This record gives sequence, structure tokens and C-alpha cells, in this order.
Amino acid sequence: MIRSSRYQTARATCAAPAAPAGGARETGGRGCGYLAAIPFALLAQAALAADAIAVPSGQPVTLAEVLLDQAPGQPGQTWARFRFLAPQIARGTGTVSYDTAAPDMDHLCGTLALPYLADRGMTAARVVISLSDRELPFGAQDPEATQFFEAYRPDGAACMWEAF
Repeated sequence: MIRSSRYQTARATCAAPAAPAGGARETGGRGCGYLAAIPFALLAQAALAADAIAVPSGQPVTLAEVLLDQAPGQPGQTWARFRFLAPQIARGTGTVSYDTAAPDMDHLCGTLALPYLADRGMTAARVVISLSDRELPFGAQDPEATQFFEAYRPDGAACMWEAF
């Protein structure tokens, strides 16, 4: 079951669309001038899922929200962001490492994100799958949070991994 998100818009002023290689930086990051995300649309019925989604690692993962945005200078380059809660990736208390979670993100792209877009007649130049150990507003920084991101280029029914 998918229920409406409490977020009505994605505020992305100076918020990176995804963490750059090596992790997010506190200042001068990609989101402030290089590829700032401009909200394109918030999917009308997207966001919080009531039940955990099955992933290869077996960790509990739930859909937090789905956002569409468009980067400046790239007309027609819509990015679909699927944000998931995955508490077991937490530093210190978690049991799932990035190496274990990477196949989960691949799986979520191919089995959830692409069908989700296809069912709604939407296309995206990139699909970003993010896992977070806690709920965070889009673009927010929290040094205590653990987040993993991967970007994919949809290619038919497949997700092709894209390096940042």
C-alpha cells in the first residue's frame, strides 16, 4: 500500500541531487551551482510504503518518497528519485554494509522503480536509488545519518549503473 507523503514539494535550493563520489561535502558541493535540483513534480500518490520491500540482503527496506526533478542546463533530463528507509545500514548499530546493500539498490531499481515509472507512463533520464538509516528531508545534511546512493540509466527493462 502506498499512502501520500507528508511532503508536498521537494525543496532543493542548494541541495545536491545525489551525494558526489567520496561523499557529501558541507560546502561547495555539487548541489550549490553545479547541478542544483529544481523540483519538476512530486508524484501525486507517491511516498511512504506501509510494508517492507523484499531485497536480496533481507534487510527491512521501506519506500519513503518518490521525487521527480530536472537539472538546470539539461532540458528534458528528468531524474526520478526513489528514497528508501533502511535502518540496518546505520553506522555503529547497523548490520548491512555498502557492499551488502549495493545489490539491494540494483534490485530496487529494476523491480520497483522502472515498473513504477512504466505503470504511470513516465520516463526518466536517470533513476536515483537512495537508502537512509533515518528519515531526512530531501537535501538535508545530518552528520549522524548513513546514506547510500546509486544512479542508473534506464535501458528498456534494465537499470544501467551510472558512476557519479
